[in-house]
Amino acid sequence: MAFSSNSGGGPMADINVTPLVDVMLVLLIIFMITAPLAAHKVKVELPDATLRVKPPIEVPPMTLAIQANGAMFWNDAPVTQAQLEQNLAVTVQKTPQPMVNVRADANTKYGIINDAVQTVRRAGMRKVGFVSTPER
Repeated sequence: MAFSSNSGGGPMADINVTPLVDVMLVLLIIFMITAPLAAHKVKVELPDATLRVKPPIEVPPMTLAIQANGAMFWNDAPVTQAQLEQNLAVTVQKTPQPMVNVRADANTKYGIINDAVQTVRRAGMRKVGFVSTPER
């Protein structure tokens, strides 16, 4: 028979930890059984690479600068839309294809930049990047 030291006759405020310990022991046994099964890995013998590492061919990037008034410069030389398309047609033929860096004034309208980038993408250039000042 369990006796309580509670003299008031009200409910006991003590926590019964026996069910908690039972659940923890069951979980411990489950994890001990399943852990070795999860650690099993399939051994695969991978082939060795026979190619020598070739140094990457350094191709200087092409620069397309756009001023706020819409004037465009291809590698710091002023160009019109037709001249830009001709330069892009020549550049797209190069192997490996160089990257085109787009530099635009901070006040340039987005529509002008978008038109220029779409011209570059339609020409077939795969790598187009944007140049900005680094964040401080």
